[in-house]
Amino acid sequence: MPAAVPSLHSLPRRLLPLAWGLAAVIGLILAFTWGALEVQVALAGFLNGESIWSKAQKQAVIDLRNYAASGNPADLAAYRRNYEILHIDQWTRDVVATGDYDRSAVGDALVKVNTMQAAVPGVIFMLDHFASAPYMKEALAAWRSTDRQVAELDVIAHQLEAAHARDGMDAASIARQQARIRALNDFIEPRAKTFSQEVAHGAVWMGRVLYSTIFGATCLATLLWLWMARRVLAGIRGTEERYRLLFDRAADAIVMVDEECGHILDANHKAVEWTGHGTQELIGTSFAALFERGKPRGEGITQGTLRERSGRGRPVETQSSLVRWGDRAVRQAIVRDISERLSLEQERRIAAEALASIAEGVIIADADRRVLSVNAAHAAITGLTLQDVQGRRFDETRRLADDSPLPASVWDTLDAGGNWLGEVHSQRADGSVYPELLSISVIRDADERVQHYVAVFTNISTTKANQRRLEHLATHDPLTGLANRAEFERQCAQAIAAADRDHGAVAVLFIDLDAFKVVNDSYSHAIGDRLLVHVAERITRGLGEHDVAGRIGGDEFTVMIGRLVSREQASALAQRLLAVLGEPMKVGDYEVALSASIGIAGYPLDGSDPVTLIANADAAMYAAKTQERNTYRLYSPIMQADARKRLALAAELRQALARGEFRLVFQPSVDMRNGKVVAVEALLRWRHPARGEVSPGEFIPMAEKLGLIRHVDDWVLQAVARQMRQWDEEGMPPIRVAVNISAASYGAPHFAEEVRRWLVAERVAPQRLLLEITEGAILRLGDEMERTMNALHALGVGVAIDDFGTGYSSMAYLKLPAIAFLKIDKSFVDGLPGSSHDAAIVEAMLALSKRLGLCAIAEGIETEAQHEFLLRAGCTEGQGYLYARALEVPEIERMLRPGQRPGSARLRLVPPTR
Repeated sequence: MPAAVPSLHSLPRRLLPLAWGLAAVIGLILAFTWGALEVQVALAGFLNGESIWSKAQKQAVIDLRNYAASGNPADLAAYRRNYEILHIDQWTRDVVATGDYDRSAVGDALVKVNTMQAAVPGVIFMLDHFASAPYMKEALAAWRSTDRQVAELDVIAHQLEAAHARDGMDAASIARQQARIRALNDFIEPRAKTFSQEVAHGAVWMGRVLYSTIFGATCLATLLWLWMARRVLAGIRGTEERYRLLFDRAADAIVMVDEECGHILDANHKAVEWTGHGTQELIGTSFAALFERGKPRGEGITQGTLRERSGRGRPVETQSSLVRWGDRAVRQAIVRDISERLSLEQERRIAAEALASIAEGVIIADADRRVLSVNAAHAAITGLTLQDVQGRRFDETRRLADDSPLPASVWDTLDAGGNWLGEVHSQRADGSVYPELLSISVIRDADERVQHYVAVFTNISTTKANQRRLEHLATHDPLTGLANRAEFERQCAQAIAAADRDHGAVAVLFIDLDAFKVVNDSYSHAIGDRLLVHVAERITRGLGEHDVAGRIGGDEFTVMIGRLVSREQASALAQRLLAVLGEPMKVGDYEVALSASIGIAGYPLDGSDPVTLIANADAAMYAAKTQERNTYRLYSPIMQADARKRLALAAELRQALARGEFRLVFQPSVDMRNGKVVAVEALLRWRHPARGEVSPGEFIPMAEKLGLIRHVDDWVLQAVARQMRQWDEEGMPPIRVAVNISAASYGAPHFAEEVRRWLVAERVAPQRLLLEITEGAILRLGDEMERTMNALHALGVGVAIDDFGTGYSSMAYLKLPAIAFLKIDKSFVDGLPGSSHDAAIVEAMLALSKRLGLCAIAEGIETEAQHEFLLRAGCTEGQGYLYARALEVPEIERMLRPGQRPGSARLRLVPPTR
């Protein structure tokens, strides 16, 4: 038996390891059970926290949208409470992840957001030690992916609070903010669901692992290999599930293809969704048949178009790689939708092409204002390429007009959220400087920090030059370059102010050229304009530094002399000007001799302001012109009487129409072959009750200055139409009647309609009315004249070019449809037949009119020799004192009576009235 004792005593010893093993197994089971409970509690806490977080997120969105619409502070307060939960959860997660945290503060924070008290230690433990565990890692990643959107909700809340605090929000702003909130919620919700699902899957997985572990520990004593096998199987099953989950949840389509036959072995949910075919339909289908073009072949990345069941194509990128499934070679194809990427690339390409093609220079710089990119226009404008300016600050080559750098206020304006626009001086590659209009704006990131500056500039050299030219034109006469009336009066006012301070004097000279109209009539207005330029040059040649010359009328000039002691000092300058202007002037092929009359008025004796001085100098000039000409006169008050007389004439001219003081006389136009009257020209006369006959050369210019000329033209047209109707009723021959019309009437918008109205009212055929206008007026009116000519042509009224050959050289107006007659000016007829130049010009005019189908009328025929020359040259119609002067109505009616012997209308030669 002794031998047996040891054996009896050794059994417990042998069983002791088993007991200890069993105890260890039981302890392990208990430990795993306790751990499982703690994990489940922790996971329950996570699920509880996720539920609280999800509810807080959803309620925060609802409250924020309500607050955007209503502006109710209660909604904002509710949002703040829910946002506080979101913020505390995020803080807890991030502070535990650092590893350096106050456990009690974290626990208090979790309790504050209603986390179960029992789950708090487990939650902290899981966050601290299992943040990278399966499913936990994905869950936390999904949670973190919403941080920026949650923060953006609070940004929107502050913006809404500020907007409602100011003056409320309009419907468009509310809709825009609600759309932003909805977009953020749409982003957050699927990730919140992912977080919840990952935690749930983790709980399931963890339960399975713990269960397997406990069951294995229980069976370890009896069947270790079974426990090991079960654990391996559980691991395999978990791996397969994870793979299937990742496979089906992938954002890209994943297709497993048999490399040998090219048939599909498996496909995830995204592949099913994109193709429109079920999984079972896809399995066994040729993978290449899914593509319209760009079919993937072998390994690598290819682009193509995936064919959808609806027939629509989806641009995709396919990445293929070979793997082994047992003995089978399988190609794993990951198909990625690149529609958005292609769209963005297209937008970027269009934006780049647009940037390169615009005419303005564009600079894109970083936050330090250093150049990153420029467009092609930048190099074209500045001569500096991207390589020349890259890395340099774009404001280095730009200065203000005073050569100072761009001020800090520019960047302060941009930092405050505005744009800056201003004019600067920029430097080209060759060192030259040019003015540019510079606009600077800012591109900011999500945190409102400056990321880039965008500068757009335009070379405004031409604009500035045009501006200076326009400013000069606004203050100077365009023909002579002298100061116009407004500028002359301004400088005169300055000189008067200076003279008032210094107790000095200022003199104004009013210069009028004698018989300048004769020059225009004899040589043409073009020669007259060139002559005025010469006159202006001679006037300015004798002026001092502080003297000013101006042109205030056709042939009227003014000179202001400052810093005088008395006005009499101006007499010396007046004498010099008379001498200079009296010297012959060479203008083209002509040598013209002129004289001038000058009036002088001075401050303070003759007036205290520029307008008065000019008016009094004008009165003195008028006295010089009427008394002697080619002289000057100092102003005296008696000269105002003459000025008042002219003013009285202007006032009486306004009343002449109402009083019926105007009348018409008619000058015949005859057929030069037989002397028969074929037309008459209506001429206006004014018989003043006190002054008698007032010359048209006196009252017509005054009517133009007073703006009465259109009323006068209207009266003439009405009177002519009435006279033509009266002649028709008396049985007179239906001759043509010509009427001179001012350029102002031709330029009126409804002139043709007014002519039609008078013709219709008097029942006169439009073809019998001929309207005359000078060629200079035609060119001055431009497009308005073309419109009027077309309207007159449509009406049937003809137009004659008066004084043909004395105006501008352009003849494009001869193509206007209404023009039917050319009137050869008297200045060309006077020299016939002795002047070879006049003869050549007249013959050219007649040939031109014949080729254009126009009728030529010669004016001012006074001799038989002129008549014979014109007749031989082909001119068949003429006017002049050789035939008849302007006649009263009874006299012209006697010439037009039926039965009048042909040719008897020619009267004896009557010399013109001087």
